[in-house]
Amino acid sequence: MADQPHADAGTPTFLPFALPDIGEEEIAAVVACLRSGWVTTGPATRRFEQEFRAYLGADVDTISVNSATAGLHLALEALGIGPGDEVIVPTLTFTATAEVVRYLGATPVFADVDPVTLNLSPLAVQAAITGRTRALVPVHYAGMACEMDALLELAHAHGIKVVEDAAHAFPTRYRGRLVGTLDSDVTVFSFYANKTMTTGEGGMIVTRDPELARRIRLMRLHGISQDAFNRYVSRTPAWYYEVVAAGFKYNLTDIASAIGIEQLRKIDCFLERRVRLARRYNAALAGLPLQLPPQPAGDSTHAWHLYVVRLAPQARLSRDALINELSLRGIGTSVHFIPLHRQPYWRDTCALSPAQFPVAEASYQSMLTLPLYTRMTDADQERVIAAMHELLA
Repeated sequence: MADQPHADAGTPTFLPFALPDIGEEEIAAVVACLRSGWVTTGPATRRFEQEFRAYLGADVDTISVNSATAGLHLALEALGIGPGDEVIVPTLTFTATAEVVRYLGATPVFADVDPVTLNLSPLAVQAAITGRTRALVPVHYAGMACEMDALLELAHAHGIKVVEDAAHAFPTRYRGRLVGTLDSDVTVFSFYANKTMTTGEGGMIVTRDPELARRIRLMRLHGISQDAFNRYVSRTPAWYYEVVAAGFKYNLTDIASAIGIEQLRKIDCFLERRVRLARRYNAALAGLPLQLPPQPAGDSTHAWHLYVVRLAPQARLSRDALINELSLRGIGTSVHFIPLHRQPYWRDTCALSPAQFPVAEASYQSMLTLPLYTRMTDADQERVIAAMHELLA
């Protein structure tokens, strides 16, 4: 999911809202991959899939792809979504969540979000279900899991498939269980540059259903019936293959996977740092006219992919003015997201209006994302905190 800072990231003193954390280990792994001769999908990709599965610690299939968008598309295609079907998605998300539904000729049905978590509202989902609803795509907004028990209960009661958009949510726990090991049909993670771990571009599909996994693997690489990796590494002639479906070109490269293997080894340290930064923000910004992000309860956890605040009505600056003032101080921010009901394509194609989504609309008017990333120093964060106090206290 693409996100861009609001100011010129080339300015020497500029503090962006997100940066990847790439170390010498990732650089060495890429060099080793280049020297090996395997630069497309090969042994490093298989290893990355295996190590991701081991991290989840569950009996699941893990299938790497070149983006989370590709993963969502493959997941819905494998579930048989097509023309005449409806798929419920939140309006407060990146366009990829909805656009993959259109790829298949189906219709996205937009639903509002919870006023506290900004995750998909189970009540809004219930109101959106019709006789044509075939699937539901909850987005774990900012890194906090949706209320999955309620959503899964609704889905099971109506015979609806569930594909989790977990682009923000690695590693997030919902009631003690890692996202990716819950009882949905498919989960899709993102490894885009600003995510909690990165492969540059990339994603991972997770499912317990072997038939879904088989279909996803087939369609990931041109609908070819024999695994390309096996064909190329076999010591015996393996030139023959059959195209059995009109598939896609969604495979992840070994170069990207080499980065992913090293990033995965650091993910617990990355999470620890993100949690620490989020807690410092929580304490330092508590007295300002802001609604701070919700905190996970019990044995649930937050990945802290994003730190999203909402301005209170009594704040002396508007959201847009605050963004501009922070930019003048060399501090980048973003907005997650401009709701899809405001985007011209979705607004016009689906006849959407802000009045249909009061929570997402009100939240959009007041929200901004502050910098939070593992390379961010305490001094960097103090700079953001000081600017927020200067502008809002």
